[in-house]
Amino acid sequence: MEISIRQMSPQDALAVTSLTKQLGYPLSSDQIVQNINVVLSNKDHDAFVALYGDKVVGWVGVAYSIQIENPPYCEVRGLVVDDQHRSHGIGKLLIEKAKRWAKEKGNDKLRLRCNVKRTEAHVFYQHVGFKETKQQKVFEMEI
Repeated sequence: MEISIRQMSPQDALAVTSLTKQLGYPLSSDQIVQNINVVLSNKDHDAFVALYGDKVVGWVGVAYSIQIENPPYCEVRGLVVDDQHRSHGIGKLLIEKAKRWAKEKGNDKLRLRCNVKRTEAHVFYQHVGFKETKQQKVFEMEI
């Protein structure tokens, strides 16, 4: 299976929408187009797709993060591989692209967050070199 990785574009929105639903986020393709455009217009964010031929079979979003309490780091903000194409090394290729992007930003650390119920993903992340450093809860409110 020959996989290529390139920067995401708004033309990828339908495929990205379908993959994003597999990840558990049922956004409209209009919202996905808006999100892609905002990500691509921000120098501290980027997104990449994995292609099998001309079909988008995965994507990764990355961001450079600055916080008061931590040194700067880069973070995977989303990663999904089509359920029909998993276990073929595509996720690893997307993580490698995220690592190169982080290094280009001058970082030597890449983080990600993963829902506690995604146990298969935890195994994958550990397999590609991530180490669990903490568990946390996410709080949200409507405003």
